[in-house]
Amino acid sequence: MDFPLATLIIGLVLVLGTLAIQAEARAFFVFGDSLVDSGNNNYLLTSARADSPPYGIDYPSRRPTGRFSNGLNIPDIISESIGEQPVEPYLSPSLEGDRLLNGANFASAGIGILNDTGIQFINIIRMPNQLQYFQQYQQRVSQRIGDAQTQQLVNQALILITVGGNDFVNNYYLVPYSARSRQYSLPDYVRYLISEYKKILMRLYDLGARNVLVTGTGPLGCVPAELAQRSPDGSCAAELQRAANLFNPQLVQMVSQVNSEIGTDVFFAVNAYRMNMDFISNPQAYGFVTSKIACCGQGAYNGIGLCTVLSNLCPNRDIYAFWDAFHPSERANRYIVQQILRGSADYMHHGNLSTVLTTIDSRISAVASRT
Repeated sequence: MDFPLATLIIGLVLVLGTLAIQAEARAFFVFGDSLVDSGNNNYLLTSARADSPPYGIDYPSRRPTGRFSNGLNIPDIISESIGEQPVEPYLSPSLEGDRLLNGANFASAGIGILNDTGIQFINIIRMPNQLQYFQQYQQRVSQRIGDAQTQQLVNQALILITVGGNDFVNNYYLVPYSARSRQYSLPDYVRYLISEYKKILMRLYDLGARNVLVTGTGPLGCVPAELAQRSPDGSCAAELQRAANLFNPQLVQMVSQVNSEIGTDVFFAVNAYRMNMDFISNPQAYGFVTSKIACCGQGAYNGIGLCTVLSNLCPNRDIYAFWDAFHPSERANRYIVQQILRGSADYMHHGNLSTVLTTIDSRISAVASRT
């Protein structure tokens, strides 16, 4: 009689262990640039850093964390919205043990779709390296829970990728007659970027990604940095806007094409342009006093140079749409995530995040029922 009871107990332990992994299976992985970097660049010798005050002034610790924000960034708010802990930067020494099962943030400020984007920052984690780290991450997790459970964790994970803006701001338009602008007309450059972005998405798919939010660029010509450099009257810089308006529709088309080739919706296009333009074009309607002047900075629109302890600093970050010359404030990020989570087809192509999470949960339940 003891043998069947022992067998039953062992079986229950194995099932409960499997369910515990599945309960944690909605890991979150983040790829991209400074809009979503949670501190990887703190561990690199690079000038693309946000590790000094007043960055982080509204973060829970009130200290800079490497996030290009006064407080939480978009990945943090997504994690908060779905009831998960914020994921650690991949380079953080604290990303070990069970924390690995929550996912990881591989993003690095300054990078772009292209490897030559952000060369002025020298040492940053370019997209091929972010993907290489993702592969390395899976090897580390496999050592803890095995290959099959690791594949399941990755397949069921939520993934966010935010890249592309720097390919215009810090590459094509960085200086007059840049190498890329001499090589390509703007329409040809956009087509080239889209073709390279497709390769990145397919590599993510090959590495197990099955639920991927793909953000387009925001209204590049409307950020304080571009207003300061290119807009004598405060209107959005036309050439940067033209770039965004060429890039974003082609990104949506490419995502649809990739989903069609795969045979199911894996990639979900995020209309970041529309989300940002809501509060840029009518800031008062969203509780902001301005969408032109950055909270932290100097010069015209506080859009010149970096945010430092010597910069002008607004007393109330909640009423500024932009925190610094390029990056939205935490409150603006909250509006963006709200649209990612529940937005209509005007904001989210192929389904919003709530739809994606429902799909993930149904897959997890199906796997659990077969166990």
